[in-house]
Amino acid sequence: MVSDEKVLQVNNLQVSFRTYGGEVEAVRGVNFDLYKGETLAIVGESGCGKSVTSNAIMGLIPQPPGIIKNGHILFKGKDLTKLTKGELRKIQGVDISMIFQDPMTALNPTLTIGEQLTEGLRTHKKIGKQEAKKRAIDMLKLVGIPNPEERLKQFPHQFSGGMRQRIVIAIALICDPELLIADEPTTALDVTIQAQILELFEEIQRKKKISIILITHDLGVVAKIADRIAVMYAGKIVEIGNKREIFYTPEHPYTRGLLNSVPRLDLEDEELQPIEGTPPDLFSPPKGCPFTARCDYAMEVCDHVYPFTNKLSEAHRVDCWLQDERAKVIKNSDRVG
Repeated sequence: MVSDEKVLQVNNLQVSFRTYGGEVEAVRGVNFDLYKGETLAIVGESGCGKSVTSNAIMGLIPQPPGIIKNGHILFKGKDLTKLTKGELRKIQGVDISMIFQDPMTALNPTLTIGEQLTEGLRTHKKIGKQEAKKRAIDMLKLVGIPNPEERLKQFPHQFSGGMRQRIVIAIALICDPELLIADEPTTALDVTIQAQILELFEEIQRKKKISIILITHDLGVVAKIADRIAVMYAGKIVEIGNKREIFYTPEHPYTRGLLNSVPRLDLEDEELQPIEGTPPDLFSPPKGCPFTARCDYAMEVCDHVYPFTNKLSEAHRVDCWLQDERAKVIKNSDRVG
C-alpha cells in the first residue's frame, strides 16, 4: 500500500556537464515526489536525462565535469545536495540503494558473491561475520537463488545473466534501504527473465514496503508494476500521472508517440509508428517545448515559449500548449468546420 508519507522530493533539479564542446544541460528543472511504498517509473528515450537524475539522487554525479546547478533533493527532509561526501556515504547503500544497468560490470569479478553481499553489512551495520553470512543467505533466498550456502562461495562468472541481476538486487537490498533506484534493470535480459525480475520487484515491495524508482526506456516494462509514470524528454518531465492516466488518457504528443511505438499483441496487421526525427541538442536546448521539431501538432508558440504545467487531476500533469484554452478553442472550431 502507498502511504501519504513523502520519502523523496526533487525540486527544480538542474544538472549540467562542462565539456570541451560546451555545457551539456542534461537535466533542466525536474520536479517530482515519491511516496512510501510507491513505484515511480521514469521513462523516455536514451539521452533524455533519466540516469543523470537517478545518479544525482544517489550523489554519483562526478564533479567535475558534472555540476548540480540548481534545485534540491530532499530525502526524508534532508537535502542531499548540501551533504559532504562523507555524509553521503552513510546514506548510499544503506538508506538509498541503486541497481545498475549491467550486472556483470556492477559485480567485482575477483570477489565471491558472499564477500560482495556481506561487505555492505559489515561496513555500515557493524555486524559480525557469521551474522552477516546468515543475512546474505536469507537475502539470496528472497531473490530466488537456489542453494544459497554454496552459491556464496562462487564468483560472478559462474552465474547466468538473470542470476547475476538477482544478486545485484540482493546486494542493493541487504542493508534494508527505504529507497531503491533501479536503472534499466531488465535491458540486457530476455523477455522471460524480464518478467521474473519485475515479479521479484513486486514481491520485494510487498515484503519490505520500500519505495522504488524504476528507470527505463520501455513503457511496456512498467505497465505491470508502476504506480505512477513520469515521461521524460530532453532533460524535462513533460508528463506525469498514475498508470491508468498515462496509458489510457495520455495528453503529451511525446507520450502518445512512445505508446504507439510499443508492439501490441491485440492488434493484428497494425504497423508500429516510430517518432520521426531526433531529440534536440542539449548543448543549446530550445527555448520552447523541446518536442516541437518532432510534433505533428506544433504551433508557433511552441517554438518560442516553454508551456506552463497544466494540472489535469491530483496525480496527472502535463507541459503542453495543447492544454491551453486558446488551443482548445481552435481545435474545436476546426472540428465544427
